[in-house]
Amino acid sequence: MSSVRVLIGTKKGAFIATADGKRQNWQISGPFFGGWEMYHLKGSPVDPNRIYASQTSGWFGQLIQCSDDGGKTWAVPGGAPEPKMGMPQGQSNKFAYDTGPTGKPLTTHQWYDGTQHPWEFKRVWHLEPSLTDANTVYAGIEDAALFRSTDGGTTWQELAGLRGHETGPKWQPGAGGMGLHTIILDPTNPKRIWIAISAAGTFRTDDGGATWKPINKGLYSKFLPNPTAEVGHCVHHIAMNPKRPGVLFMQKHWDVMRSDDGGDTWTEVSGNLPTDFGFVIDIHAHEPETIYVVPIKSDGEHFPLDGKLRVFRSRNGGNEWQECSRGLPQNNCFVNVLRDAMAVDQLDDCGIYFGTTGGQVYCSPDGGDTWAPIAEHLPAVLSVEVQSLK
Repeated sequence: MSSVRVLIGTKKGAFIATADGKRQNWQISGPFFGGWEMYHLKGSPVDPNRIYASQTSGWFGQLIQCSDDGGKTWAVPGGAPEPKMGMPQGQSNKFAYDTGPTGKPLTTHQWYDGTQHPWEFKRVWHLEPSLTDANTVYAGIEDAALFRSTDGGTTWQELAGLRGHETGPKWQPGAGGMGLHTIILDPTNPKRIWIAISAAGTFRTDDGGATWKPINKGLYSKFLPNPTAEVGHCVHHIAMNPKRPGVLFMQKHWDVMRSDDGGDTWTEVSGNLPTDFGFVIDIHAHEPETIYVVPIKSDGEHFPLDGKLRVFRSRNGGNEWQECSRGLPQNNCFVNVLRDAMAVDQLDDCGIYFGTTGGQVYCSPDGGDTWAPIAEHLPAVLSVEVQSLK
């Protein structure tokens, strides 16, 4: 019988939940790396035993951890030293980034107040393992940059064409920082990658990362001096169903958006949502027109409207939305669901999962019709990913 493994990153460690294909009786292991912020964990689609994890601390800096036994044991690739107070961030896994002739990072950013700010390596927000090679993995960084490792996370090389893009000095930090938080690999074209940056927007490469194109046409952000500018939009998350790599869905700072041409143009599909502000968006594994969002009240109040935790589902690509709240708290619920905290499994009856800043992780084994908690009272959940196992 098939089974699932849910990888949960939290503010104070990582947890792994497992269950059989019925997704009813869950076993929770952890915390792994207790006390550390675990921004993201994700398993390799090539090797079900390989899992990568981003481990971050304001005291000790950034580490990438790796497991080759499904999360039972972990090690720093390449045998990097144990973290010590004052360790330079980004150095413990040998990240090599582009610098200018003085040895300082090339890119500076002009914020809205006109001041210049140099690029800094702060943390790894997102890890995206290769679709074809278990030892290749991409990392999205704050401040926004993209790195790739081809040796299982031991060494990392920047794909510098992104940060070197002519629009780079115009990128802005979102409220949580200027993080590269989404990486999507095209299963039909190994040289095509989509990324999203808060708050710069969405970019695509068609040549493996050498050059990049801003793909934000159709986005409207009223907080920008030019609301339809080429860059500067606060994109919260983008999603793609691998069966349709040309169709993308986006949860923006405000607005839910759709692109049918690989991101070249976007149209709004917020439809009848009670509010179109939120952080997460995902797509049913077997129904490419079925998408899920978790609306939050506003950009100033990051909690559900009316204190009711509700997932909204559209079965027609965003034209109409229906509330999916059976089993979710409907009174005095003031949690948030962060951008990497929703995922789907690949079982025949597609399961939908999300985690909250209140420490709950919910699962719907029936595509959103009903929900039940698989874990409660965890630290605030930063990310949720799912591995479907045979």
